[in-house]
Amino acid sequence: MVTADSDSLAPLAPASSLRERVEEAIAAAIVSGQMPAGEMFSAPTLAARFGVSATPVREAMLNLAKRGMVDIVRNKGFRVTAVSEDELRSIVDVRQLLEAPAVRRLAGGLAEADLTRLRSLAEEIVRGARDADLTHYLQADTAFHLTLLKLAGNPRLHDIVADLRARTRLTGLANLVATEELQASAREHLDLLNLLEAGEAEECERLMVRHIGHVLGWWAGHKEA
Repeated sequence: MVTADSDSLAPLAPASSLRERVEEAIAAAIVSGQMPAGEMFSAPTLAARFGVSATPVREAMLNLAKRGMVDIVRNKGFRVTAVSEDELRSIVDVRQLLEAPAVRRLAGGLAEADLTRLRSLAEEIVRGARDADLTHYLQADTAFHLTLLKLAGNPRLHDIVADLRARTRLTGLANLVATEELQASAREHLDLLNLLEAGEAEECERLMVRHIGHVLGWWAGHKEA
């Protein structure tokens, strides 16, 4: 049984929805590879690490099981599910096909209020990279991308990409903490907003394709050309 002694699993402050906060933190640890695929975790062990009771952890893990991120192992705990490289490549291909054209269509058409909201999220991503806070980084990154898709006006597109992101594993992300690669990836969100504001549609599409491709490159622990 793995004891989940990663420094990233820090105690959580009380919140109105503690279960949601625990779920977000565990999901980020799974996606980033800090809780590796195939390893077992128990609710009491994780609860002790987070500084909370076992109940919100158990509820969070049950929700993560519904999302396909863990399997329930009777009388033992929860096993983190694996995503093969072929599956990951398929996810990236689909995301590039869906998100890049959607972003292209948004170029030059976003309201100032929407740009301001997106810029705030982009700055949160940059801050998460700078502070080596992967949970904050991934939460802000997810919010940024899904907000863009909401603005594209296609709820089904938003839901499909949200599901694909939940199935993604970024196994090399934990090793990118405090690296230039992670900070460069974070800054791409600000670059994208500048292109969107300037109406540079083709450049927006190209940047989004490259950015999503990091899932198979930097974020998977591989060098990029």
